[in-house]
Amino acid sequence: PPQAIATDSRATFFSISASSLMSKWMGEGERLVRALFGVSRAKAPSVIFIDEVDSLLGQRREGEHDSTIRIKNEILIQMDGVAGAAANEQMLFVGATNRPQELDDAARRRLQKRLLIPLPDEEARRDMLQRGLRGISNSLTDAELHELLGLTDGYSGSDMAALCREAAMCPCRDPGFESAMFAGIGAGEVRPVTRADFDDALSQVRASVGPKDLEAFEAWNRQYGSFQNKQAKAQALAARATA
Repeated sequence: PPQAIATDSRATFFSISASSLMSKWMGEGERLVRALFGVSRAKAPSVIFIDEVDSLLGQRREGEHDSTIRIKNEILIQMDGVAGAAANEQMLFVGATNRPQELDDAARRRLQKRLLIPLPDEEARRDMLQRGLRGISNSLTDAELHELLGLTDGYSGSDMAALCREAAMCPCRDPGFESAMFAGIGAGEVRPVTRADFDDALSQVRASVGPKDLEAFEAWNRQYGSFQNKQAKAQALAARATA
């Protein structure tokens, strides 16, 4: 995640949303954008992170509000480094989106490294389950944990977090828990989370990314992904080696 990039590089981290830059006053949004990049240059090395970057740098359409276009243009100008190439040497602009198809072509050109983050594999989901149950009493065996990893194939990181939260709340829904809580039940007296709780949670928390979404992401990555050519070359070399 961008926070990890900033921590590892000991950089100043700026997390920005669309609401941080929008204003009802004429020209105020552009000034906020210039101030953001100006402060990030002064605090370099720095990382500017915009989540759902398509909300700010989406495709320019006919009939779009003029203030939105001006802010978009100012961001593109600042990303281009109008103050000189050296000014942006220690700045990293990171944008995250699950709708890369909506990005404006000018923004796509300026985002030089375009990376598709895949869904977590089995080992990553195991770590997410363990982190989600950290500090929570549970009776899951290794075999049950392995079964859960198979049942959560296709889950995203946020899906896994929601699954753990839902399963952890199941003991609180047991009959008599509310009266026991008012009677002064201790945290250590709450029953552990079981495999049955996860079965209930799985029926409510489903995978949020469908096969069609994955196909669209893969198609976009094949066309615009930064490392797609390297992957294709590696696959071709491997095919030749086995032929």
